[in-house]
Amino acid sequence: MERFRQIILFWIIGLVAAACTPQERTLVVLSTNDIHAKIQRFPQLATAVKACRDTAQVVLVDAGDRWTGNAYVDMAPISGLPIITLMNRLGYDVATLGNHEFDRGQAHLSRMIDSAAFAVVCANVVSDTCAFPQLPPYTIIERNGIRVGVVGVVTNYEGHGHPAGNAENYRGLTFPDPQEAAIACAAELRPQVDFLILLSHLGDKRDRELLARTNDYDLLIGGHTHAVLDTLFNHTTMTQTGKDLRNVGIATVRFCGDQVVSMKTDVISLADYVADPDFEREVTLYYADESLNRPVGYFARTAKKKDLAQWMASSIARDTKAEIGLYHIGGVRLDSIPAGGVGTAAIYNLEPFESQVAVARMTPADLRRMIIAKYNDPINTKEARRVDIIASIPYTIITDTADNAVDVRFPTLRENRNYRVALSDYIFKNYREMHYTEGKISNRRVTDILFDTLHSTSTLQLDNTPLQNVVAL
Repeated sequence: MERFRQIILFWIIGLVAAACTPQERTLVVLSTNDIHAKIQRFPQLATAVKACRDTAQVVLVDAGDRWTGNAYVDMAPISGLPIITLMNRLGYDVATLGNHEFDRGQAHLSRMIDSAAFAVVCANVVSDTCAFPQLPPYTIIERNGIRVGVVGVVTNYEGHGHPAGNAENYRGLTFPDPQEAAIACAAELRPQVDFLILLSHLGDKRDRELLARTNDYDLLIGGHTHAVLDTLFNHTTMTQTGKDLRNVGIATVRFCGDQVVSMKTDVISLADYVADPDFEREVTLYYADESLNRPVGYFARTAKKKDLAQWMASSIARDTKAEIGLYHIGGVRLDSIPAGGVGTAAIYNLEPFESQVAVARMTPADLRRMIIAKYNDPINTKEARRVDIIASIPYTIITDTADNAVDVRFPTLRENRNYRVALSDYIFKNYREMHYTEGKISNRRVTDILFDTLHSTSTLQLDNTPLQNVVAL
């Protein structure tokens, strides 16, 4: 907290010392992104925001992905409401959408938007359904005579013309090109405002593509790729604060009249802040859910992300009497679970999507085609060029000199045999080149299977030996 206060005071004192006219004003923009329901540090964020409001005019914004990732928020009596309640109380001004805002469907998202005391803007979503309201593309906020325009855009790159996630969650919605939408809004808003912000849930690579095409924005606040950055690109400052509310972004902007004369930016860790006591009490109440705090099993040793994915793949195969289990690494939402007791909340945090298990018949040729297509994915490049599909059986991806997958070898499978395969419904519904026979989604949830596995074993001994690898020709 002291560092934060010193930064604010240092900048403001410097600005006052260099005052150019009596009309000099200072605006501070505070930002978060990809909170993913991690409300543990909201008390520290509250302290930082209050300290800043003591010294300057503040605009508080969020760049998307507010929930999915913490059972105490995601499984609250009204899913997602704790994060909205905390944001309302802290006085957020505006937010845009991320892909995870859609995880629980349009009706749920519409309810969360109705519950928000702050504006929600997105310039590249068009609704043709009564379940979801048409959002404004931007808003204009005034602080001490300074007119601040805020535009929002969300990715449409990872899905088939929509954000990453189950296609059914986007039915009736279209997502025009976010870069074109951002450029059009900037052209419309620039003459009306003194300072123009883009809240972008595109990821930093796409943000740079956009900024190479326009320099109409004064500040781009990003999200989606969980990067920590504070940099200048084509005369526009772009920032991103990582994920899980570990940091807060700050931009201190000095105006003479209606002209920006300087801007200082930083990304500041919240780890060392003193917790605001009122917010701490509220967060503690959310974590007092006995049903989520109950232990359900034990791990003999720490399991890392791929170990957990392999456990999930093996568990769904065993439960459905399948010969092969498949799970996508992107659906594994914890980086690790430490050795020792495993609580109910940890399993829901591991798999927060309420995923069901699908079962299908697939040949090695079917599996090979799907794995190659995913590795070479030209659309969702964020998930390409990696082992994305973790399996209960070993396989090796063979790549060429350009790192394109050209073959997949299965040492334990027979080429022409039809195997019973269990897989997450996300793979079943959304992956390209998904070929199978006799496929259907069961009524078994992945989390229920994991709970059953833990209940049936006193101490779980996970095999941490990786079964998949990539070999270059």
